[in-house]
Amino acid sequence: MMKRLKAGIVQFDVVVGDMDRNLSVVQQRIRSLAGQGVGMVVLPEMWSCGFANDRLDLFARSTPDILQILKILSKGQGITIIGSLPEAADGGIYNTAFVVDRGDVCARYRKVHLFTPTREDRYFTSGREAVVASTSLGMIGLMICYDLRFPELSRILALQGAWIIVVMAQWPAARVFHWDILLKARAIENQVFVVGANRSGRDQELAYGGHSRIISPYGEVLGRASKRSGTIRATIDPDTLVQAREQIPCLEQRVPKAYI
Repeated sequence: MMKRLKAGIVQFDVVVGDMDRNLSVVQQRIRSLAGQGVGMVVLPEMWSCGFANDRLDLFARSTPDILQILKILSKGQGITIIGSLPEAADGGIYNTAFVVDRGDVCARYRKVHLFTPTREDRYFTSGREAVVASTSLGMIGLMICYDLRFPELSRILALQGAWIIVVMAQWPAARVFHWDILLKARAIENQVFVVGANRSGRDQELAYGGHSRIISPYGEVLGRASKRSGTIRATIDPDTLVQAREQIPCLEQRVPKAYI
């Protein structure tokens, strides 16, 4: 069941390898957003440690402890928290989005599309399936950064019942205009809300674009961030989604046989 809610995003400069600092920032800002009535908080990609590729094993071992902290925070504040962390499993390291819903990890999604220009495929194992999380807020589809460039993934999430698609990213400033356009496109073409959480700041390799967004099924930007660190929030109303799909029933009028 879809529920009207306030969604929030924590956009910040993820310091590579400084897990204690990153966790402190996130805890503080989650509490602040929860105090403003936000029911779902989205964090950037690899928010605990950044792409500390030479130490991923070490940081992945800390992920269960971080999840325990988020579970306590989620239950205490009565909120849903979504963000990606390194996960050690099956002999590899995954870039995994965890959904912590009212104190429990209810879903995890392993990033399918690894960004080869920065050699993610050298350090991470690719996921193999789309994931729609069944939460207390309704069905939420999960995507991570480069996934945004693959419309097939967002479409299957919508067809599987997602009314919100969450995108966690470390998207560079040099291509932030692609980020802005693709977030809107995924929302409009699938008639869903899109919540895109990007990081800000820079590391030794790249500057990051910020521009976190909350977008309606019509492509309207309901909440926006600049390139600086901060938080944003906006109300997500399922009636808007229902209205959009009734006005233009494009999901119902798909012709799958023509797309093969």
